[in-house]
Amino acid sequence: MTIEQILAEEFNLKEEQVVKTVELIDEGNTIPFIARYRKEVTGSLDDEILRKFEERLNYLRNIEKRREDALELIRAQDKLTPEIEEAIKNAVTITEIDDTIEVDIA
Repeated sequence: MTIEQILAEEFNLKEEQVVKTVELIDEGNTIPFIARYRKEVTGSLDDEILRKFEERLNYLRNIEKRREDALELIRAQDKLTPEIEEAIKNAVTITEIDDTIEVDIA
């Protein structure tokens, strides 16, 4: 599942709405600006929801980055097994990824 799909499901939004909102955030627009002047793009999401959306977007991106880093680290040590790879790919929190690394390659 992509980050956009996760956000759409969690916030009960259309995927297109999520993609456009992510684009606005990635372009450097502030949450107040998006809430006030880009309502037609976001579907009238308010400040509170946009802040939660941005926070969750950043967290999901951090999970993906940590997942990539963990897999690269384990590959470099020649300790990557299908089980470890699957556990890391299925992890839904950074803590789960870190726990997998600690338990399986320590």
